[in-house]
Amino acid sequence: MFLGIGQMTTTIVILYAAKKIKMVQFQDLDRNVLLKIFPLPLLYVGNHVTGLASTKKLSLPMFTVLRKFTILMTMMLEIYVLRKTFPRRLVYSILAIVLGAMVAACSDLAFDMEAYTFILLNDAFTAANNVYTKMKVGIEDLGKYGVLFYNALIIIIPTLLASASTGDLHEAVLFEDWVNVTFIICFLMSCFMGFVLMYSIVLCSYYNSALTTTVVGAIKNVAVAYIGIFVGGDYLFSWTNFLGLSICMSGGLVYSYLTFSNKSSGSNAKGAQELKIHITEDSAETCSAK
Repeated sequence: MFLGIGQMTTTIVILYAAKKIKMVQFQDLDRNVLLKIFPLPLLYVGNHVTGLASTKKLSLPMFTVLRKFTILMTMMLEIYVLRKTFPRRLVYSILAIVLGAMVAACSDLAFDMEAYTFILLNDAFTAANNVYTKMKVGIEDLGKYGVLFYNALIIIIPTLLASASTGDLHEAVLFEDWVNVTFIICFLMSCFMGFVLMYSIVLCSYYNSALTTTVVGAIKNVAVAYIGIFVGGDYLFSWTNFLGLSICMSGGLVYSYLTFSNKSSGSNAKGAQELKIHITEDSAETCSAK
């Protein structure tokens, strides 16, 4: 929790300084900001708390697999909240990801009902956070920088109070390695990379869909899942579980290919249309000159 506070503080300081030197622009603080950004702060806190609780109780590969349900939840929320439609091939690739997750989960030899409850709640909070981030970054005057800044600004005080009440803040202050230069460098780097991660997620949502942001995050977990099998030490191997992992990751790769190949073909078609218009206009000008 204290590390989370450090990451929020870093976000606030960097964006405030950038606004002061006019590197970025976003709305000044007023009464309307809370209404514009709600419910993002609540979703972020819920995502943070349930994520920590589920990580503690699940092996790394199983945590990675069960997080795939976020993709299905994100697609459903985009349909109902953002009124989006998806091609059938994309839907099939998402269903393949979920199928792989179910195959892997049904053979989990270390099943824990409490852990599964937390991870599914975490999936729901993450999906809602991604969809509403996509919605909020499009609000006039707020934008991607305003979403990041005010989300951190609103959350930091309740998180600080929660950290103090649970004893987390007291333990962090008394931590003996604050005099260790290596630890301080690692802590500050973690705070900065937390900001980079949050900025990357918001930026990806700004230029793509919330669903694409979620799936791209899942593709990153290909390495995490397979390395965790050999390195983590808490993974109980079974062929069914391994098959589920492989189906899951394959579906994610297919989704990425379909999404970005469609974007590429769409850009090419647009470019060809613009070229055709320019050629037509040039031809018309030549004819009129003659």
